[in-house]
Amino acid sequence: MNTKKTVMNRRAVLRNGALAAGAATLGTVFAGGAKAVFGSTMRSDSESNEGLNRGDTAILRFVAAAELIESDLWQQYAELGGLTSGMPIETDPGQTLNAYQNALSQLDGDGPQYITSNTLDEISHANFLNKYLEWKGAEPVDFDQFRTLQGSTASGAQNIGRLTNLMHLNVDTSWFLRYRSATNPDFGATFPQAITITNRTAIPITNADFNDPNHIQIIANTAAFHFGAIEQGGSSLYQAMGHKASSLETLRITQAIGGDEVAHFLEWVDFAGNGVQGPVAPVSSGGLTFPDFFTKGPEFQPSLIFPVPCEFISPNLPHCAVIRPVTDELAGARAAIAGFIASGLFTGQQPKFLKLLQQMAVEADEAKRELY
Repeated sequence: MNTKKTVMNRRAVLRNGALAAGAATLGTVFAGGAKAVFGSTMRSDSESNEGLNRGDTAILRFVAAAELIESDLWQQYAELGGLTSGMPIETDPGQTLNAYQNALSQLDGDGPQYITSNTLDEISHANFLNKYLEWKGAEPVDFDQFRTLQGSTASGAQNIGRLTNLMHLNVDTSWFLRYRSATNPDFGATFPQAITITNRTAIPITNADFNDPNHIQIIANTAAFHFGAIEQGGSSLYQAMGHKASSLETLRITQAIGGDEVAHFLEWVDFAGNGVQGPVAPVSSGGLTFPDFFTKGPEFQPSLIFPVPCEFISPNLPHCAVIRPVTDELAGARAAIAGFIASGLFTGQQPKFLKLLQQMAVEADEAKRELY
């Protein structure tokens, strides 16, 4: 594999000051938490500070939980593969990148910036939702007692407890084919795995993982498909939850944050596609191969990054490009938790944590839209 690939920087505006600002902001948010991000008061120009009904509270508490989980996993990616102190603006030879950052940069020269930006977004979602719940007199979500998992010990990773485990992932890659299909899972369509990724790490576990260029590229490619899996799940979840909202403000929150999740997803579709075409692919290590998808047929087209129009509302209507799935069965809160568990994201977690998440998911899925 050619690890010296030169990748065009498509976001030149992010260079110099913007890159430094992104890294500095990330450190500030991680260090300060929610209280450092928000002041003591918030205001709304749409609704008065009235309490939430039971359903809207359940919806917002569940998406706050999902955002805390996402923040935890994205922080791990950012520590090792995002913008870090001493990381160069360019990826030219002679400048200092760790091997994981370099492997991610083979997929896109701006990859570390995107990882840091995605992390900042998820942290902002979690902080906002918890503060909003408090502002409305509802209980915020606190998972600190469950931050007990051991993360990576590679250079750059913080020695802190984690909610999530990125080192034993079963990555659902069916999303890659789903969004290239004219059929819709909400109408019963099913999709195979684009590539089978079972019990693999998506981050370097120790410094030894930096040594083999093929091995670290496999880790980066695994991460790329995991990025897409996480963000497409968030895109569907917010759509499913928004359908249940009673207040216009809860609907506004789910649609606005959900829109940001869609923006993330589209970037990672492109990013993952770069890992399954030349010159990065084919690449193999430890029994896993990322092939060149251009050799596998039109449904695997790597550079097709926008959703293909598909069935929507009724098979009798014209096809429409949409987020899918959006039904409770496939995209609701219980489906989201089932997906997290099946993916290995909670390997080693306490049963008490999983039970709590499942109870929150049931309450969110049972929310009903009330008309006032």
